[in-house]
Amino acid sequence: MVPLSFAGHEFLADPQGALWWPERRALLVADLHLEKASWYAKLGQFLPPYDSQATLAALTEVVDRTGVERLYCLGDSFHDKFGCDRLPEAARAMLLALTARLDWTWILGNHDPGFADHCGGTLREEVEVDGLILRHEADIRDPRPELSGHYHPKLRLQVRGRRVSRRCFVASGAKLILPAFGALTGGLDAGHKEILRKVGSPAAALVPVKDRLLKFPLAA
Repeated sequence: MVPLSFAGHEFLADPQGALWWPERRALLVADLHLEKASWYAKLGQFLPPYDSQATLAALTEVVDRTGVERLYCLGDSFHDKFGCDRLPEAARAMLLALTARLDWTWILGNHDPGFADHCGGTLREEVEVDGLILRHEADIRDPRPELSGHYHPKLRLQVRGRRVSRRCFVASGAKLILPAFGALTGGLDAGHKEILRKVGSPAAALVPVKDRLLKFPLAA
């Protein structure tokens, strides 16, 4: 993890997309989209049914590594409101173990309003913590410092003739959008006009790598 400063607070960013807040002993993640594969299977499009287990295994590893006490999921945690019901037994056990050991907050997103079951934790529309607003989708009308998800930002570059795509954070002075943490999630280009419209300018894509945070200015 590498240092990331935002709105007077110090975080540590993980290349997988998690954000560790040491001062609050908290972890923030966005857009897990658990049981996305099984949702597609109901429509006749069959994908490998291991996305939830892979996502929760990765999340458990970050929780164990950081020793956090609370976790905030910034919306679209399940791909639909019945996603928790479809969790395979092993994945459900992993999630219940996490929600039992942590002060866990589910912030509702556009995919998961009206959870039928949420496997523990507390449901909230949005949360304010130490002057930071935690919500699913950025609100450019709100001047308060804000952390959100929803857009699954990725930075796409040409490197030595190859097209490279990396999960990234998108930041401006008052907005920070987290990448999707889920194993089965696509991504919107970090410089897409909708992302830039929501964060304002100047904006930058922030890419955590092994020992540093790479910053790429984004043009409107």
